[in-house]
Amino acid sequence: TLEVAPRHLQHSGQVHAGVLATMADHTAGAAAQTLAGEGLFVATAELKISLLRPAKGERLICRGRVLKPGKQLSFVEAEVHCIAAGKEHLVAKVSATMAMVSQKNLA
Repeated sequence: TLEVAPRHLQHSGQVHAGVLATMADHTAGAAAQTLAGEGLFVATAELKISLLRPAKGERLICRGRVLKPGKQLSFVEAEVHCIAAGKEHLVAKVSATMAMVSQKNLA
C-alpha cells in the first residue's frame, strides 16, 4: 500500500504513471520471489503496464500473483487499485516476466 502524497502526483493531480509502474513491478517481483528456488533472486526481464484510468485518491493498493513459476523465468501480474472516498478502483494492470538470477551472478 502507499498513502498518496503531493510528491506522487503529476501536474494534473493524478498519481504519476512511474509511481504506479514502480509499485506494480515491486509487487510482481515480490510475488515471484516467494516461489524462487534457494539461492535465486528475481530480476525483471520484461514488463508491460496498462494504465486503465487516472489514479486520483488517498491510497494505492497493489496485489501480485504468479501465473506460471519457472526455474529460469516466471510469469507474473500485478494490479494497482486506488482508494478514493472509500471506494476501490482498478487503475493499472501489469504483466511481467521475472528472471531467476543466481547469487553468484550478482557479485
